[in-house]
Amino acid sequence: MNFLRGVMGGQSAGPQHTEAETIQKLCDRVASSTLLDDRRNAVRALKSLSKKYRLEVGIQAMEHLIHVLQTDRSDSEIIGYALDTLYNIISNDEEEEVDDVEDENSTRQSEDLGSQFTEIFIKQQENVTLLLSLLEEFDFHVRWPGVKLLTSLLKQLGPQVQQIILVSPMGVSRLMDLLADSREVIRNDGVLLLQALTRSNGAIQKIVAFENAFERLLDIITEEGNSDGGIVVEDCLILLQNLLKNNNSNQNFFKEGSYIQRMKPWFEVGDENSGWSAQKVTNLHLMLQLVRVLVSPTNPPGATSSCQKAMFQCGLLQQLCTILMATGVPADILTETINTVSEVIRGCQVNQDYFASVNAPSNPPRPAIVVLLMSMVNERQPFVLRCAVLYCFQCFLYKNQKGQGEIVSTLLPSTIDATGNSVSAGQLLCGGLFSTDSLSNWCAAVALAHALQENATQKEQLLRVQLATSISNPPVSLLQQCTNILSQGSKIQTRIGLLMLLCTWLSNCPIAVTHFLHNSSNVPFLTGQIAENLGEEEQLVQGLCALLLGISIYFNDNSLENYMKEKLKQLIEKRIGKENFIEKLGFISKHELYSRASQKPQPNFPSSEYMIFDHEFTKLVKELEGVITKAIYKSSEEDKKEEEVKKTLEQHDNIVTHYKNVIREQDVQLEELKQQISTLKCQNEQLQTAVTQQASQIQQHKDQYNLLKVQLGKDNQHQGSHSDGAQMNGIQPEEMGRLREEIEELKSNQELLQSQLAEKDSLIENLKSSQTSPGTNEATASTRDSEQIAELKQELATLTSQLISQSVEITKLQTEKQELLQKTEAFAKSVPVPGESETVIAAKTTDVEGRLAALLQETKELKNEIKALSEERTAIKEQLDSSNSTIAILQNERNKLEVDITDSKKEQDDLLVLLADQDQKILSLKNKLKELGHPIEEEDELESVDQDDEDEEDDDDGKDQDHI
Repeated sequence: MNFLRGVMGGQSAGPQHTEAETIQKLCDRVASSTLLDDRRNAVRALKSLSKKYRLEVGIQAMEHLIHVLQTDRSDSEIIGYALDTLYNIISNDEEEEVDDVEDENSTRQSEDLGSQFTEIFIKQQENVTLLLSLLEEFDFHVRWPGVKLLTSLLKQLGPQVQQIILVSPMGVSRLMDLLADSREVIRNDGVLLLQALTRSNGAIQKIVAFENAFERLLDIITEEGNSDGGIVVEDCLILLQNLLKNNNSNQNFFKEGSYIQRMKPWFEVGDENSGWSAQKVTNLHLMLQLVRVLVSPTNPPGATSSCQKAMFQCGLLQQLCTILMATGVPADILTETINTVSEVIRGCQVNQDYFASVNAPSNPPRPAIVVLLMSMVNERQPFVLRCAVLYCFQCFLYKNQKGQGEIVSTLLPSTIDATGNSVSAGQLLCGGLFSTDSLSNWCAAVALAHALQENATQKEQLLRVQLATSISNPPVSLLQQCTNILSQGSKIQTRIGLLMLLCTWLSNCPIAVTHFLHNSSNVPFLTGQIAENLGEEEQLVQGLCALLLGISIYFNDNSLENYMKEKLKQLIEKRIGKENFIEKLGFISKHELYSRASQKPQPNFPSSEYMIFDHEFTKLVKELEGVITKAIYKSSEEDKKEEEVKKTLEQHDNIVTHYKNVIREQDVQLEELKQQISTLKCQNEQLQTAVTQQASQIQQHKDQYNLLKVQLGKDNQHQGSHSDGAQMNGIQPEEMGRLREEIEELKSNQELLQSQLAEKDSLIENLKSSQTSPGTNEATASTRDSEQIAELKQELATLTSQLISQSVEITKLQTEKQELLQKTEAFAKSVPVPGESETVIAAKTTDVEGRLAALLQETKELKNEIKALSEERTAIKEQLDSSNSTIAILQNERNKLEVDITDSKKEQDDLLVLLADQDQKILSLKNKLKELGHPIEEEDELESVDQDDEDEEDDDDGKDQDHI
């Protein structure tokens, strides 16, 4: 005890004892003392020195402290001191403040020490297992330091400690018991321990989830007051995020366990005047993030969809929309709520329809979408809030053709409110599109592009939108106004937004391309922009102009003679150059902001200058860049071939759909016949059972009849004849007659039933033969149909040639008729000269009228002939349709034969390769024998030569077969 007093007294023990010597003596006392009190006091002294002299205590005492944990488990006090000492050595938490200059260096040294001591401790995996077993002790002085020590180990070397705990028996289950501890300190530190344990380890996350972690954590959050709770609620929410984020199994378990329903009370924020503390804001922020984890666009679509439906059914979406429209909500909570609602409704039709019906509590009430769009196009609103509203609008329109139609309809002339009392979503988008704020231009252009995404109907509808730019000028189309603003040289962000809108609008919409090219100034503007050598800032605009011009070529239907595909390609060749055009087109996908936007659907930018690309637009660029490049390099002949191939494919698809319908009808007929057969079989079985029953009854009656005859004969022998009214063994003659009549009736019934049975059997046989007959008829008629097809094709060719020649003659006659009419009009207008000219004109007019009558008669006859030919043509088409089925069967057989031929070719090639390898090996062995001096007989050489000749012949045969 005197020694311990000297150590605890510090400097009073004398200057000869340095810190290292003191620690060494304490370690010796821990190792060698036989009394438990001495060891306990020595460990307590080490604990007091471990914070200030962390390195010295760690180096000298760690091994002794681990030994104490192993040997002195019966004494909870010494175990607690040892655990505290190890925690002070390993943990990087420093209570003493240091100067700002030394802060960074000291922190780095502290972290290095902690990781090094952690590595020494976990080098023996038994130490971690020992620590897990100590956590089973209920004593506060053992359990609490053990929890803190294990948490510190996980913070220092998480993956290594996680692996040790994962392989130790019941390791995770022991730690889960901490959540059920009645002492809040241990429970709360247990939550922190599980946070470190579950970080980035899917296997441990699954074990913790199946150990009923969701139930316990949600109970703790409820007990602490949901969003009004303290730091404990925050820790539980972080742990829930660790368990659910990027873990599909746990997300499914959370949904199936009906835990989503328990999230609804979190968002009952109450009165807006109740105040928002910093902790409440943090808690609600984490709760919203947890909802987003369940419906994130990166999750599997099926899992996200089921969670979205569950959130709507339990009222969670409705609660979020209430917060969205409430007053007094902090800006960051409102922004995160908008983002959360966005992902809850994204791609879910039910949720999108509900969101469209939400109204803001204003007078008069306005739709929530309109209120949000007002914030998006208002440049005084925070940038983050405007990005969130844009994301919400994009998610509302994602795979929602109904919503897209409603947005576009607010721009059409028939639906615009003439009184001006209410503003619509379309009017807000147009206002933002043409405002002076470049960010509003970009957001409105991207929002309008999402209203057209993968919706050809709305792209055509938007072409009808007319804008009144001023009172004196006539209205112009929305498409024209967009191109006008582009040509005026506005800000880069505005131009990029408009170009993205135009590219989305024109893609997969030839009618919009025609409207765009109809303005003669658009193509020269694009070519001028692309051909110029501008700075890096303008390169993106050049790339988007190249993309827009490429879309105008690729989706061009050649309806405008001046801007056909081939002419536009020639224009690019002359003014820009194909290589230069493709290089400018590649500027888009090579840009850094393009790759950033392509990662996530949410527009998440640090500032407005970075808002250049939209996520859905990056998909469009990726889809179109390759096809536009091919289209630029293609010749006109290749384009024609492609169009022909498309037409043939469409015809083929029509034929296939026709035969599919025929097959479906046949399947229905077969099913009906099968049902008829089954019912007839049942009736047949019933009739057969009835026949057998009646036959047995007839047999019984016959037996009775024979028995009666025998008895009657015996009575006649013994007693003689009696009177007619006398009884014979109790049976009168009247009864005998009646029995005979019944026997006759039963015989007639049996014959009738047998005839009915024969009719049913014949009907069944007819049905079976009708089922099997189509296949046999097709097999027998295949040759006949092939001949008919050839004849019909020839007839069709001759008829088409006749039709062409007759149409040519008709056109000639019509032109002659036109010329004659013009001549007659000219003659009628000319002034008649005196004398014989009037008679000449009258003769000419009568001649012209006669010729016109003859021509009319001929055209009438030709029309009749054309009508007859068209009727013949339809009849031929019907015959062709009936014979195409046999062609399909023959085609299938041909395909099978081709597959067999290819398989045999592959086997031949493999055999040839094996033979060649063997020859090479034989030649190499012979060369080695020659080098070793072993004589080789001439026969072997001749055989090798013959073998080479045979191989060459086999190769020639293989080539001939390939040629065949």
